[in-house]
Amino acid sequence: MVARSTADMLEGRDRALAMELVNGVLRWCWKLDYLLNQFLKKPLRNKEQDVKLILLMALYELTELSTPDYAVVNEAVSASKALGKQWAKGMINGVLRNFIRDHDDVVKKMQTNQEAFYSHPYWLIALLKKDWPDHWQTILEANNQRPPLWLRVNLRQKKTEDYQALLQEQALSSVTHPFATQALKLEQGVDVTALPGFAEGAVSVQDAGAQLAAGLLDVQKGQRVLDLCAAPGGKACHVLELESDIEMVAVELEQSRMARVQENLERLNLKAELIVADASDTSWWNGKLFDRIMVDAPCSSTGVIRRHPDIKTLRREKDIDALAETQQKILQQAWQMLAPGGKLLYVTCSVLHRENEAQIAQLLVCHKDAVEINLIDANSNQWGVACKYGRQLLPGENDNDGFYFCGLTKAAE
Repeated sequence: MVARSTADMLEGRDRALAMELVNGVLRWCWKLDYLLNQFLKKPLRNKEQDVKLILLMALYELTELSTPDYAVVNEAVSASKALGKQWAKGMINGVLRNFIRDHDDVVKKMQTNQEAFYSHPYWLIALLKKDWPDHWQTILEANNQRPPLWLRVNLRQKKTEDYQALLQEQALSSVTHPFATQALKLEQGVDVTALPGFAEGAVSVQDAGAQLAAGLLDVQKGQRVLDLCAAPGGKACHVLELESDIEMVAVELEQSRMARVQENLERLNLKAELIVADASDTSWWNGKLFDRIMVDAPCSSTGVIRRHPDIKTLRREKDIDALAETQQKILQQAWQMLAPGGKLLYVTCSVLHRENEAQIAQLLVCHKDAVEINLIDANSNQWGVACKYGRQLLPGENDNDGFYFCGLTKAAE
């Protein structure tokens, strides 16, 4: 049996606090490490990492939560006792009380250390400065915010405003999005499975930025549509909600991830052909061309860090080149499968040029029949930042995550 995490074994408020502490330490780990090191006489050894974690969680509570100082110190000392590490009691007590006393001075000193101040690795800060000289600070600040809960209303069942009224009847307040017309942001956290009509497919969880993809793909009745790297299936399901009279094929590399796609299709009462295969080759393909292709490429996920703060610690700079190579392979294979006159939408949840507009530039060099589509027309709401190719939604813009979109069409023969 797979062991459950400690947070999974907790319930109610205890579980919520545990998740808050875990995500908070991940989100602010560079800042917390810096602060801790100002008060340790010597670094903690590898076998003392559990004690270090107690200190990091305590520092997170002292800097980001409203827990009384005395309660944080007492709980941290008690935690060391529970671990059987009596020797750490005095050290933990001293470090935390010294931090409380010298808080203002040490935080002021931290402002000279960008890695600690923005709580991001240096390599990522440097890349963002290079790619987004006018926006890098805004991106870093947005990455450190708690993520909102966005819903996508299924227009096959209800209008957005009608579902919003239904939420209000349940004492759940929500706000709309300026250009993702099916999006509602809940003002408080809830168990989404308990939302009105969730089990029947009336609503799904999907970031407002991600909800743009289905409309940009511009699917028409009777078309053959391909979603590459489809898991967990949110974008494919959204396409089918907008136009169900199509032939949808979804490709995903891993069976376990494809199971998520199947679950979402079943809950929403939608159908698609699901193929477990590598999107970077066409060995699975029967040779029949597609009218629309969405390439939801694997990427660094640097646009969704606020939702997955562990990305900052797990991702490495060397990963970007490897990801870019995979992205280009998938794009090249997808282009072979696109019918003349068809449209391809390239999507990532990255904010790095190497994974986004640079990929489109390379494809355009290789394929003279590729023509970029203007994603913004005179009648559309203006959104995102115009890139050399495509548009970039930056994290935090209208409180959505960061996504890159570029549309291409294949010149008719």
